[in-house]
Amino acid sequence: MQPAAPLSMWALFQHADYVVQFVMIGLLVASIAVWAIAIDKVLLYARTKKAMDRFEQAFWSGQSLDELYRQLSARPSHSMAALFVAAMREWKRSIEGQPRSFAGLQMRIEKVMDVTIQREIERLESRLLVLATVGSAGPFIGLFGTVWGIMTSFRAIAGQQTTSLAVVAPGIAEALFATAIGLIAAIPATIFYNKFVSDVNKQTQRLEGFADEFAAILSRQIDERG
Repeated sequence: MQPAAPLSMWALFQHADYVVQFVMIGLLVASIAVWAIAIDKVLLYARTKKAMDRFEQAFWSGQSLDELYRQLSARPSHSMAALFVAAMREWKRSIEGQPRSFAGLQMRIEKVMDVTIQREIERLESRLLVLATVGSAGPFIGLFGTVWGIMTSFRAIAGQQTTSLAVVAPGIAEALFATAIGLIAAIPATIFYNKFVSDVNKQTQRLEGFADEFAAILSRQIDERG
């Protein structure tokens, strides 16, 4: 009886067809990219949440809005601080440029805050499409490698004219290894994608809630000045 080929992961990769090897390498690269994006997003969302908490504490501390604006506008800002700076910048432009006219000011401020929120959402959602793509396409790419590997194994079996398990098993294992790698890449990608979409939605709700509150504050000041 012919001795069985070694079934270690490296041996499975080495003995696989070139097409299957290409699929495996592509899926491994995708898996590394998924974990790199996941780590980056975890850190980004943690920083954004802390920045929101710090800003809200400063905003509701009773500090002058003009003083807070001067502090934040002096350096690049994101998230809730960027929303505040954009609204205050439009407010000051309108007050200083047309001190006697407040027509449309409320609408302009709300529009500026909407645009800023969309930019922040785009920043938070960047590269999430990669996770969604790997999560949905990874198993199918792995399955393609498996089907190709099984076809190659069957041709080898036909050439050797034997159905011995020692001959069949290595080829089938090599083919199924591609599907396993596809699942290794796709499962974390899907989990991370769903979690990050939830995180983005929570932070978006906080931004929209602050935008509504700040718009109400500015609206009262517009009414007082008008």
